[in-house]
Amino acid sequence: MTIREQVEATESAFLSPLAVQSSQTRGRERPVEPCSLRTAFQRDRDRIIHCKAFRRLKFKTQVFLSPEGDHYRTRLTHTLEVAQVARTLARALRLNEDLTEAIALGHDLGHTPFGHIGERSLDELMPGGFRHNEQSLRVVKALEQDGAGLNLTWEVRDGILCHSGRQQPATLEGQCVRRADRIAYLNHDLDDALRGGVLKPFELPADCLKTLGQTHGERINTMILDIVQCSQGKPRLTMSPLVQEAMDGLREFMFERVYRDQWRAAEENRCDHVMKGLFRYYIEHPGEMPEEFMLIGYREGSERGVCDFLSCMTDRYAVRTYQQLFVPASFPTL
Repeated sequence: MTIREQVEATESAFLSPLAVQSSQTRGRERPVEPCSLRTAFQRDRDRIIHCKAFRRLKFKTQVFLSPEGDHYRTRLTHTLEVAQVARTLARALRLNEDLTEAIALGHDLGHTPFGHIGERSLDELMPGGFRHNEQSLRVVKALEQDGAGLNLTWEVRDGILCHSGRQQPATLEGQCVRRADRIAYLNHDLDDALRGGVLKPFELPADCLKTLGQTHGERINTMILDIVQCSQGKPRLTMSPLVQEAMDGLREFMFERVYRDQWRAAEENRCDHVMKGLFRYYIEHPGEMPEEFMLIGYREGSERGVCDFLSCMTDRYAVRTYQQLFVPASFPTL
């Protein structure tokens, strides 16, 4: 037996009947020869980690724009925290950790610069709208590897697409990521808001914290334990009404006081101005985009090519490009 076959045999003996076994994947869009060392889902995880879109996440905003402190989350650290929480859930429920991790690492590859601000800008500009989960799927299917895509398994692609939005993932592993995404961002965004002075400890919703816990670690632990206890042997991940209500209350508080509060308004307007300015410019000058996006524009329309180009940008690249295009350069002195 190869090492991969040994791993697959271990999965068959250990994993829950509700888990997806690597040997039972629905496959890739383009068949490939099996690896002697890695399962299909392990290969997907590796392909995601080594792709360009994954590396760009370190310079994309989570919530705080251009933070001066070193300890604020970025889209990359958010992704890693989601992967950690999701793997903990999968391990406790005897699900496929490799599939779970691959979905988690790929779930935000299509996120725009400036976080959800950039997403809203492109949603207004694009015919049919823009949603980052759909763009994440597009990244792994059509943008990476010079347009060839990463050729991921069906289960990973489904989990990436369905980590947000109305459609639920087809696998419990995908449900782990969907739950972990919310657990991670609620807790680390609260942590960053406290660090940045946007919130004070005495302002936090006492009733929610009484149920979930007073510290970052306590809250994450409460949510994970509750999901595990309520979901053992079930075809869908659930939470108890008490913890779900507290989590929903915390989420509502965060939207009111952090995600949509007036302290962000000025910066949001600036980011929106940058995104829309770049979009209009490249619609009028498509030949100034990199060749791969020019070709997308020829095949699928100018808006699609420009949207793909902008969504791939990091925060700093978007700002630098805007400055080069629209801000006068200082005259060099001799």
